[in-house]
Amino acid sequence: MDFGLSQEQQLVVDTVRRFVEDELYPLEAEVERRGFVPRELGREIQRKVIALGFYAPNIPQEFGGGGLDHLGFTLLERELGRAAMALTVWWGRPSNILCACEGEQRERYLLPATRGDKIDALAMTEPGAGSDVRGMSCTARQAGGDWVINGTKHFISHADIADFVILFAATGEEETRSGRKKRISCFLVDRGTPGFEIRPGYNAVSHRGYHNCILSFSDCRVPASQMLGGEGEGFALANAWLHATRLTVAAMCVGRARRAFDLALRYAVERRQFGQQIGKFQGVSFKLADMSTEIDAADYLTLAAAWQLDQGRKADRPIAEAKLFASEMLARVTDAALQIYGGMGLMEDLPLERLWRDARVERIWEGTSEIQRHIISRDLLRPLGG
Repeated sequence: MDFGLSQEQQLVVDTVRRFVEDELYPLEAEVERRGFVPRELGREIQRKVIALGFYAPNIPQEFGGGGLDHLGFTLLERELGRAAMALTVWWGRPSNILCACEGEQRERYLLPATRGDKIDALAMTEPGAGSDVRGMSCTARQAGGDWVINGTKHFISHADIADFVILFAATGEEETRSGRKKRISCFLVDRGTPGFEIRPGYNAVSHRGYHNCILSFSDCRVPASQMLGGEGEGFALANAWLHATRLTVAAMCVGRARRAFDLALRYAVERRQFGQQIGKFQGVSFKLADMSTEIDAADYLTLAAAWQLDQGRKADRPIAEAKLFASEMLARVTDAALQIYGGMGLMEDLPLERLWRDARVERIWEGTSEIQRHIISRDLLRPLGG
């Protein structure tokens, strides 16, 4: 593994960081105050990213995307992690599960999402089924040449701005080595389809302006041509395409932690108490040393997992380790940074209190810390018969 960045990778890092600092940082306070990103503002961000040539960087070039490998995309996400999530969602990164589209689906969903003409949202989580995907109760039954969908999804990120959702629903049951389990299928469902309603979700402490939504399906009829993959293949599709989203979370946690650390480091030099810089006190300097060490460790874990994916190696455990450590590291680093600032760290004049709040959700979504530990331990024990 080469620890140096290629010229192309360095260009990605420099370009994205400059865009984030120049274009997105100045908008964060307004988003916090208003609690949403006006659509015209989001579209303006989108247009600027398209003009940069960085839209849909995770989609292969054959479909019009940027074609970044996993390492390049992880570097990009690391830089985007510095900014408010509500703003970075407009830097289009369509779900790469859309690469499974075939025939007319490509023209209707994949290519418009890659161009920025349409925005997608992933609809998997339910009130009674979070980490247990096969426990979902949303169903789809065949009726002639259509599928009729009934059920509810919640915690569906940015569905309020999506033109269509990538929906997972149970389409029957099957016998497995672990007993009977639900067959999961995947559907592409357009906003405005009769029987499909998108409602506001819950007010969250993390990522203001980046909304979660509740999706309701009541005898929502979609043609069979809008099934992504075959019947019962949804679980396999999710495992094949979506595991790397946990790597995205890890990368963004690293970027956000570095921003918090940079603020704390500067403050430790500027702030004086008892006649000297507070960074000269061991209580502060040791915090900085621990923060830097943890950030670097999370960074290397994350980049190493991305590198393994690019080498075609099995990377479930490295990805789980990166997501687990980076998300928990972010909580510790933002808390320590806030402590160094003291009372001012809690004030809305600085971004620290937001970074501290935003850190909490990272240990929950895209697989909780407990799920990551389960993946890691299972991978360690299984070869030994455990």
